[in-house]
Amino acid sequence: MAMSGGKDDGSPMMDMNTTPLIDVMLVLLIMFIITIPPQMHAVKLDLPQPDDSQNVPPVDPVRNKLIVSPDDSLLWNGEAVSLSQVEELLARSMAMDVEPELQFQPDAVARYERVNQVLRSIKVAQVTKFGFVGNEQYRVFTEG
Repeated sequence: MAMSGGKDDGSPMMDMNTTPLIDVMLVLLIMFIITIPPQMHAVKLDLPQPDDSQNVPPVDPVRNKLIVSPDDSLLWNGEAVSLSQVEELLARSMAMDVEPELQFQPDAVARYERVNQVLRSIKVAQVTKFGFVGNEQYRVFTEG
């Protein structure tokens, strides 16, 4: 460290020059701030997963209608459901004392694969009271 000059009386000034010390400390502080890993502001929680069974519409004890719409969505008694929910609804209806009738109505422009998936689920559930409705839409065939 360098010593600065004296006073008016000619005696040398014996104070230490702190400017280089402050410069080194600031550089070290900046390097320390840069090297600290960024803090993640996240709290890890085990949240409950959404349960599709809570959104499943009720099973009618007498008659249920399953529709495959033109956009391949499924409607159970008028409410939109997924294929897994349909399987759960079929299992619930089969567990009833008296099996309710299942009316199946695929739309004429629905994809064959989607209708086949639903029919496979109905077969796996071993539904015995089953019927197709809306067949009048297939009465007229067009070439094309």
